[in-house]
Amino acid sequence: MDNKVLTPASAAAATTRANFRWRVLIWLLIGGIINYLDRANLAIAAPGMIHDLGLTRTQIGLLGTVFAWTYAVMQLPAGWIIDRFGAKRAYAVGMIWWSVATWLTGVVGSIAGLVVMRVLLAVGEAPCWPTSAKITAAWFPAKERGFATGIWDSSSKWGPALAPAVLVALMIAFGWRSLFHVTGAIGIVFAGLFLLLYRNPMQSKRLSREEFAYIEAGGGGHEQSLANAPIKWRSLFASQSVWGMILGYFCAIWLWNLFLVFLPLYLLDRFHITLVQLGLYASIPWFGGAVGEIVAGFVASRLVDGGIATPIVAKRLMIVVTSLGAAVCAVALPFVDSIGATVTLMTLGLACIAATIGNAWALAGDIAPNSMIASVSAIQNFGGYFGGAFSPVVAGFIVDRTGSYLLAFVIGGAIAGCAALFYWFMARRAIVETHAV
Repeated sequence: MDNKVLTPASAAAATTRANFRWRVLIWLLIGGIINYLDRANLAIAAPGMIHDLGLTRTQIGLLGTVFAWTYAVMQLPAGWIIDRFGAKRAYAVGMIWWSVATWLTGVVGSIAGLVVMRVLLAVGEAPCWPTSAKITAAWFPAKERGFATGIWDSSSKWGPALAPAVLVALMIAFGWRSLFHVTGAIGIVFAGLFLLLYRNPMQSKRLSREEFAYIEAGGGGHEQSLANAPIKWRSLFASQSVWGMILGYFCAIWLWNLFLVFLPLYLLDRFHITLVQLGLYASIPWFGGAVGEIVAGFVASRLVDGGIATPIVAKRLMIVVTSLGAAVCAVALPFVDSIGATVTLMTLGLACIAATIGNAWALAGDIAPNSMIASVSAIQNFGGYFGGAFSPVVAGFIVDRTGSYLLAFVIGGAIAGCAALFYWFMARRAIVETHAV
């Protein structure tokens, strides 16, 4: 838009600005909640599926693993597609795809059919988070991206937090298949609204010149295309920082997937609570995760504003603290005997691992060249989910063979703690526009 074009001097001199950019996060927050409702419905439906379809816990874990592997592999083309063809179309098409797959999950009646649906779900969901990272980089200056990312990425906790209360009620009233039909329909409607109403900063008629100047002065304002990238996509894999992000995110997602797939079953198996009680107890930890991530994003932003750390150092520091905190909570979890202490540790553990993940996504936007933010974000996500995909099936196998979750959580905590090492010692430098470092 011509009325958005300001000189660098006038952009730097802009002293007043509105806050329309923060409203854009509503799209990403709601879309992310829908995304995770469509992932979390498997965990809620698992008891009914085990009863009706004769599935084992290992097979439930396998469905989580199939999703994670497919999701991981699809990150690589998804990131390239987003950077090449734009965030808006990739986001809307992906949501329609995964919502249809969700709806069809409520139709199939065999393990083979469920595997196919989880594969299709993963293909459609792959663009969601890299797209959100690219939209954030366009709409926010670098110093605000940690807090902004914490807000929209908290959707991955609000979704599972809302899922038990909402989906358990649906399952009791209409059966487990209704979970997939309702959440699938919601996604299709939202995707249509996004496609119709969302605009990038240059096209938005509601973004003031002053606010655009502020965003642009901080490194945002423009959604850059991969077609104009000064470096080759494959050269990203020569960067030590990228490999630190891949390995560190694998460690974080291992524990994340363990909570996502088995948290409700753990409460049922360990304490033999009712489905109505499950709707409450399984929600509380995810609310903690959402709050923990937002707080960690805010703290990272304050470290930058206070001149204590650069944006990259601030996010790496938060990752170290929170990943170690998550490790301690996970290892301690199987050693407590009361449901109150269990839910408390789950809440603290999810708050920490959610904060790790949120800062990792924000860090990708700082390390990546502007034209390759979705690609670097997706590569990090690829590493996390490709390795972390083993987590649900390994945990399910351990539980089926030992009758206990102890080893599953101890191993998960130890792996999560290693994220601190990879992010602190390897993910240290931004990738410059002329070559990968």
